[in-house]
Amino acid sequence: MLLPLFLLAGCATTPPSSPENLCQIFREKPGWHKQALKMRKKWNVPPQVAMAMMYQESSFRHDAQPPRRFLLGFIPWGRASSAYGYAQAKDETWADYKREAGGMFSSRDNFGDALDFMGWYMDKTQRVNGTSKWDAYGQYLNYHEGWGGYRNGSYKKKAWLMRTASTVQSRAERFGAQYRSCEKSL
Repeated sequence: MLLPLFLLAGCATTPPSSPENLCQIFREKPGWHKQALKMRKKWNVPPQVAMAMMYQESSFRHDAQPPRRFLLGFIPWGRASSAYGYAQAKDETWADYKREAGGMFSSRDNFGDALDFMGWYMDKTQRVNGTSKWDAYGQYLNYHEGWGGYRNGSYKKKAWLMRTASTVQSRAERFGAQYRSCEKSL
């Protein structure tokens, strides 16, 4: 009876100990680097941009979810959205990804699948809205608001979101500089 619980616990991974340093992340978790290279080859997405977005979305937690809402301040009443996992992918978008690119066994709490999802989303963002895969600011706004929301400029009324997208852009630039210094040694 406890065996399935132990097996499931063994699949969970802890966030990296130095989440602000892409070289340290990939040294600590070489499988993540392998998945980042696979994603880059498949979707032509720079690893530093996808990793900066993932850090913003989940802090690299495999089981991240939006906070619970409470009715009357104390009765648990669901969550703000269906976002889940490393990429904080919503149910509907994850279903589209599985149908178009991921396969039926893809899981939002699997790092490789979540990173591939982000590559797919960013590739589609470039095709749908013309946002460069190197533009972490624009990619993050598309990711948060959806393609239609971005196209309609819904983010322009959300100063907090534009500040967050700037943070993602800065982190992607920092991750890029770090990655260029260590990529050959990984």
